[in-house]
Amino acid sequence: MQVILLQRVAKLGQMGDVVSVKDGYARNFLLPQGKALRANQSNIASFEARKAQLEADNLETKKEADAVAAKLDGQVFVIIRSASDAGALYGSVTTRDAADAATAAGYTVDRGQVTLDRPIKDLGLHTVSVVLHPEVTAKITINVARSAEEAELQAAGKSIQELAAEAEAAADFEVAEMFDEMGAAQDGEDL
Repeated sequence: MQVILLQRVAKLGQMGDVVSVKDGYARNFLLPQGKALRANQSNIASFEARKAQLEADNLETKKEADAVAAKLDGQVFVIIRSASDAGALYGSVTTRDAADAATAAGYTVDRGQVTLDRPIKDLGLHTVSVVLHPEVTAKITINVARSAEEAELQAAGKSIQELAAEAEAAADFEVAEMFDEMGAAQDGEDL
């Protein structure tokens, strides 16, 4: 199906381009979302008449998105989840969770704007893209932790594995120290 794009669509084209797409993609996504019109003579003529207005609207929304991206870019949001001792989550962090964390911090982010490169299934710091406009993307960091204290440690650069190793080393040291004291006490009794 031939369609005229009313805005930039990733991996497809710029505003005003006449492109050929599969019928289902056009009917189920582009047309209902208002991102395209069927490419026929009347729609091409109406697009040409509205082109200046559409470009002005696009420029205005892009400026607004740039302003929001300047504030949002680089922000860190904490999400508390239960996880195993190894750091594997008992579920996953979704786009909705990331959007809710940003919204709770005072930003207006919809889950459809959040893009995950891969599912978040472990504790730690994860970089996530937020598409505010087809031409504007911001990067945020999601800090997934079991508690607020753990989130602070992760933000300081410690990983869950390092924390577990430090705790295990401290426990081993205490046990070794206790056996050394017991051994010294037994040596004193033998005399």
